[in-house]
Order: sequence, then structure tokens, then C-alpha cells
Amino acid sequence: MTLIFLLIFVALVLFFGELLVPGGILGIIGGIFLLIATVLGFLEGTEVGVFVLLFAAVSSVGLLYIELKLLQNTTLGKRFFLQSAIEGTSQDPVGQSDLVGKEGETLTHLSPTGLISVDGKKYEAFSQSGVLSQGTKIKVTAVESFRVAVRKI
Repeated sequence: MTLIFLLIFVALVLFFGELLVPGGILGIIGGIFLLIATVLGFLEGTEVGVFVLLFAAVSSVGLLYIELKLLQNTTLGKRFFLQSAIEGTSQDPVGQSDLVGKEGETLTHLSPTGLISVDGKKYEAFSQSGVLSQGTKIKVTAVESFRVAVRKI
């Protein structure tokens, strides 16, 4: 009976380790240990087997609850879970073709990429005129798959 509980304990440790080392290997090994413990329990008797099966299931669900609900509020858990969402959008090339021919200025150095402003909107751009300093007047020459190409005026 000691071997059965040892296998369950090792399986739970491996399940917890899966949080630290993602990839599924530790979880699979832990699942195999739980399966072996359950088989050993049924070899000792039906009542023991059912008890081991229920104990393994309840302890696994309990550990999952601890990992996903309680751990994230601890100091250790805050290192493993994201605390904020990423805000923003990607540039949408649809509707940017009307930028071609418009003038604007660089908001950052373009060496060769950086931020520009055209009609009060910010875009990431690629300089076809080499390195451009901040505040340089530019003209949009092309829009190609998420990239705005500009030249110095």
C-alpha cells in the first residue's frame, strides 16, 4: 500500500512540475504512475482499487485547482502567470493603399525602419532613402504586405 501512495505522490509532483517545464512529458509520466498505482490497488482488492482510483482523481483535480486558482495569487505564481493583457492591434494593410503619394514626417529615426506620421496616424515604415532622422519630411511610395515604404522629400 505504501508503494501505491508513493506512486500517487510522485505523479502529483510530476503534474506540478508540468507547470514549470511545459511540454507534456512530465504529465504523461505522472499519468502512467497514476495508472500503475490504480492497477496495483485493484490487485490488492476491488475496494482498495476503487479507493485508490477515487483518491488519485480527487487529488489530481485538487492539485489542478491549486495550480490554476490559488497559485496565481502567490509570489511564486505571479512569476508564472501573465498579469496583464496585451493591448493594441496590428497594422491592417487593407485601406492603407490610399497612403501612397501622401506626405508626412518621421516620428523616430528610420534606420531603415521606424515610425512615421501621415494625416495624424502612426505607421511603421521602411526608408528607401537610407537613414532618416526624426522630424524628416517624407513621402509614401508603396504599401506592401504590412510595410509602408517611404522616401525623403
